[in-house]
Amino acid sequence: MQFEELVEKLVHRMQEGTFIQGTISQPRYKSEGLQKVKLKPVEIKKEVHIQFEYHYERILKHENIKVADIQPALQQLLEQFKQMQAEFTDEKAHIQLTKKFKVSWKAEKATSTKTVDLSHNRKKNYLLDDATPYPFLIRLGVQSAEGKVKKQKYDKFRQINRFVEFIDDALVHLPKDRPVRILDFGSGKSYLTFALYHYLHIEKGLDIRVTGLDLKKEVIEECNVIAKDLGYDQLEFLVGDINDYNDETAVDMVVTLHACDVATDMALARAVKWGAEVILSVPCCQHELFSQVQSPALDVMLQHGLIKERFSALATDSIRAELLTLVGYDAQLLEFIDMEHTPKNILIRGFKTGKSPSAEAIGKYEAFRDLLNAKPFLERALKDAGYLS
Repeated sequence: MQFEELVEKLVHRMQEGTFIQGTISQPRYKSEGLQKVKLKPVEIKKEVHIQFEYHYERILKHENIKVADIQPALQQLLEQFKQMQAEFTDEKAHIQLTKKFKVSWKAEKATSTKTVDLSHNRKKNYLLDDATPYPFLIRLGVQSAEGKVKKQKYDKFRQINRFVEFIDDALVHLPKDRPVRILDFGSGKSYLTFALYHYLHIEKGLDIRVTGLDLKKEVIEECNVIAKDLGYDQLEFLVGDINDYNDETAVDMVVTLHACDVATDMALARAVKWGAEVILSVPCCQHELFSQVQSPALDVMLQHGLIKERFSALATDSIRAELLTLVGYDAQLLEFIDMEHTPKNILIRGFKTGKSPSAEAIGKYEAFRDLLNAKPFLERALKDAGYLS
C-alpha cells in the first residue's frame, strides 16, 4: 500500500463512521517533542469531529477537527510518525510506515461487532457525580437543595471536577501516617478549596489541615462562615499576602489559583522552600516577560501586541515548569478546563522527586531564557534561597 492510499483509506473509514479509536506513535523526529497522538470520533453540536489528543513530555493538548476536513491534519501527522494502531467496528489494524513511507497494514478481524461511541454524547464519569447531593456544592450554589447541578453553574461544576481529578492524581504523593498540611494562595471564593477539603477529608478520609489565603477581607469572612456551617473544622481562611505569609516551615501541598503575575512565582518559590510534595498552580496575568522579551529572531511574532501577549504567557509558564524541574520536581503543564470557558486554562503541576538536574537540562533552560532576554522572578527567588546556583 502507498502512503497516499493509507491516508485515503483512513479518511474514508472516519467519514463513513466505522472508526472507533486510534493511536499514532513512534515519532520520526525526536526533537519535535510530540510523543504520540490519540484519536477518537466525537459529536459536537450535532456534527462529527475527530478529537486529536497530543501527548508531549509534559503537556497534553486537544484539538477537534470536523471529520469532513480531516485529511490535511491526518496526513501531516502520519508523515511525522512510524506506526498507528487503529480500531474499527469490524477489525483492528496495526499500521507501520517505513523510512520511504511504504505502508504495512496488518488487520485482525473483530470477534464481535462493535459500535462507534461518540463520547460527547456519553454521560461523563465525574469523580463528583452530577446526580449526588454534596453539602458544599449546595451551600456554594452550584447544586440545588435536591442535589441537581444548576444549569448556569455547569461550567463551574466541570471545573471543580477537573480540579478534583488533579487532586486524585496527587494522592499517592501525600503522607498517610500524619496530618497533611495544605496551603491555598489566592483562594478567592474558594470553590476549589472546598472541593479539595471535601474530596481528601470526606471521601478519602485523610487527616488534613487546609488554609486558604486571600487579600479580600469580605470574601475571607464569608468563606469562614461557610466552612463553619459545613463542619469543616480543619479548614480556615485568612486575610493575607503570599509574600508576607511566614507561619509555616513545612507544607505538603501548595495550591495557587489565578495569583496574578509574579504572585504565582512567589508562591512557587515558597512551595519549593517548604519542600512541598505537590504543587498545583493556575497562573494569571503573566506580565513580567511581556516587558522583558526581546529577540530579533522572533520579531515576526512579537511585533504584534496580541501575539506577543499570548507568547509571553506561554513562555512564562514554560519557564516556570522548567525551573521547577531544575530544583527537583516532575513538572508538567496540563489543560485545566476547555478554552471555550476561559483563556486561563493551563495548570502547572509539580510532584517532588528530589532529582538533581543534568548539565544538559540546565543548558537547555539557559539557552531559552537568553533567547528571550528574560530575567524571571522565579529564577531569582530560587537562587536567593539557594536552590539554584
